[in-house]
Amino acid sequence: MSTQPINPAIGQSPGTPADIAGLEPLTAIRSRWPTIFGALITVAMIIGVLRALFGKGLAGLAHAVPTSPMFYLCFALLYMTLPIGDYVIFRRLWRIPLSGLVALIKKRVANEVVLGYSGEAYFYAWARQRSQMVAAPFGAVKDVSILSAMAGNALTLTMVALALPVGHGLLRPSEFNTLAGSILVVIGMSLPFLIFSKRVFSLPRPLLWWIFLIHILRAVASSVLLALTWHFGMPEVSIGMWLLLSAGRQLASRLPLVPNKDLLFANFAILLIGQGEALANLMAVTAALTILVHVVMVAVFGVADLIRKQV
Repeated sequence: MSTQPINPAIGQSPGTPADIAGLEPLTAIRSRWPTIFGALITVAMIIGVLRALFGKGLAGLAHAVPTSPMFYLCFALLYMTLPIGDYVIFRRLWRIPLSGLVALIKKRVANEVVLGYSGEAYFYAWARQRSQMVAAPFGAVKDVSILSAMAGNALTLTMVALALPVGHGLLRPSEFNTLAGSILVVIGMSLPFLIFSKRVFSLPRPLLWWIFLIHILRAVASSVLLALTWHFGMPEVSIGMWLLLSAGRQLASRLPLVPNKDLLFANFAILLIGQGEALANLMAVTAALTILVHVVMVAVFGVADLIRKQV
């Protein structure tokens, strides 16, 4: 009689061919799920950017397109600010190669055109496929995502503190109450992560502060580059006014209880600088260019993946 131990979970000895045949499909599924999930997100990105492009992007490009080369230079830098900031962070955390920047660009596209935080899921799947480089990616991706949100909230509260003394008289009582409620929600969303930080975060505290600082610097750089992009699109408006509008856009996008944020920002911008039609055209062109770049990025990366698989 064989003395080989019996596996109680399946009732057979672990070395038999039947066991191997039964376990191989499960092992294959586990090892392939990041690839399958990444492919699904890529398909969703393509559908999302095409829908956005033909839904409203082309209508924006039909209007006046800026001719200044500086507009497109600042726009390109603005587009890359988010993935480059993430690359700086994950380069230090994981020593990812420059090719990791491609995955981070896909992460941005997925977050903007598929579903919020689907990009984080895609990047996590990308990291899982590279287990030889990344031992435990979930904790780092989670910490970086939480700190990004907290940095945005901190910047929003700072902007409110700077703008409220000046703009308090411009708000009606109902608008002031909405703003106050939004501030409380923003604070409430951040407090649990601060109170239970030892249980929430996985990375060492000095590294968490460094990541938080990178997120703050990235957000400030994005606001400045957005102001410069708008300025070179409408140079008759001063750069100082565009900086104010860029800060206002950041503020409006982060306040959770404010309805019709885009309409609110548009009204605020027109109130400050006038030229409603020209301003609307510039905003439409900027939004449409972002969608077009998403399309180009997804197409280029898709073709590159096909070529790599054929080689």
